[in-house]
Amino acid sequence: MIAYGPELRRLMSAILRDETQAQEAFSLFAECLLKGLPEFRWESSFRTWSQRIARNVCFKLLNAPAARHRHVSLSAISAISAISAPRRSTTSPWRRSTVKDRFRALCQRLDPEQQKLLMLRVDQKLPWPEVVRAMSDSNESMTAEEQARRAAALRQQFQRLKAQLRTLAIEEGLIAL
Repeated sequence: MIAYGPELRRLMSAILRDETQAQEAFSLFAECLLKGLPEFRWESSFRTWSQRIARNVCFKLLNAPAARHRHVSLSAISAISAISAPRRSTTSPWRRSTVKDRFRALCQRLDPEQQKLLMLRVDQKLPWPEVVRAMSDSNESMTAEEQARRAAALRQQFQRLKAQLRTLAIEEGLIAL
């Protein structure tokens, strides 16, 4: 888990879009991982299995009634905004750029499933069979034929997603024709 910890934190932050919630989700993930370890059947890699647990924890937090119905008073909002300082980036200065930030903003417009597909394939460079396992919702094992069919569908979805991002980038002026 130590080797995949930062990767899983990024995944959870991308899904939840809130660092405080991502910290809470990561601690819940660690609990679920330890409790579920005896049930791990090695039908996928440990990395894929842990990503699925992380994703499920995030979706449980997002769908929890408390998360959906937060009520905050105006006085609490003004108190928080007065106290909070501007957030500093942990990214090294030579890795930061306005183009990267603008491209990340384009990616934020995508739905969470599309973001997850991008992150698994581009950021983490997972092979398609691992992407299929990470993206599937069921815990049942797939036949090789079902997995190949799902991988082909995800590859097509990925191609459409790249075309969509290219169109958005051209509209935003990030890419010249």
